[in-house]
Amino acid sequence: MPRPIWSGAISFGLVNVPVKLYSAVSRKTVRFHQLHDQTGVRIQQKRVDPTTGDEVPYEHVVKGYELAPDRYVVITPEELESLDPEKTRTIDIEDFVDLDDIDPIFYDHPYYLVPAPGSEKAFALLRDAMSSSGKVAIARVVIRSKESLVAIRAKGRVMAMSTMLFEDEVVDGDSLDEAPENGAKTTKRELEMAQQLIDSLTGDFEPGKYRDTYRERVLDLVDRKAAGEEIAVQPAAEEPAKVPDLMAALEASVNAVKQRTDADGDGTGQSGRQSGRRRAKASSGGSRGSSGGKRASRAKARK
Repeated sequence: MPRPIWSGAISFGLVNVPVKLYSAVSRKTVRFHQLHDQTGVRIQQKRVDPTTGDEVPYEHVVKGYELAPDRYVVITPEELESLDPEKTRTIDIEDFVDLDDIDPIFYDHPYYLVPAPGSEKAFALLRDAMSSSGKVAIARVVIRSKESLVAIRAKGRVMAMSTMLFEDEVVDGDSLDEAPENGAKTTKRELEMAQQLIDSLTGDFEPGKYRDTYRERVLDLVDRKAAGEEIAVQPAAEEPAKVPDLMAALEASVNAVKQRTDADGDGTGQSGRQSGRRRAKASSGGSRGSSGGKRASRAKARK
């Protein structure tokens, strides 16, 4: 059962809404330890002074900021603590903006906000007002001695809060050395074919249909090796062939999608493709939930 990781209040104007903060994600990562290949014992990491080869006790390790190669300025924990932001229990809203105004590249980590006992009405009022106006709140909050910029929006019965990157933390794509020049021109026919291909692949977003297949293969490999199975090394993947004719590739892609949808009996249009997906989703809901439950149980057992 998830537990709140922070509690405080959303503050805007003279209104305070007590809330609790939950993480909105549970990342599924396959973790490995480093072992000695001969003994199978887990390796320990040690802090060593390279000039003497001696291990350095933790109490003698200090923080240093590199000014130049081999030149550091030492900063003490007390000096850093003196710069910590004021420890508050409020999420201070500074602005309301349109959701479309925020480039998704600024989003960092997602959380959920729920009302604290007794603040349900004030919470619902703020949530519903933001939902009806289509606005997102931009605020600041201090969590674990770190001040973060956050975006808050209505999401169903709760509110979603995402920490955000600051502008100077985002790399401008146009500044990349290999960013394409504006000289590359496309024809009207090429654009029409590309749009037709996009339209033929357009449908409803169904998060459940996308799985981390690499993680599943890794866990399957672990199971098989633990059972004593000998694993054959797969040959290296071939490099994709270069497309000599862009228009021919677009036309072939559009025709391939049409043939696939015709074979599925959904028609060749976008609406047929979408309705077919909805029917498939409705008819396979039970079996999908069952297989998903088995995967969840297996993942939980490994934790």
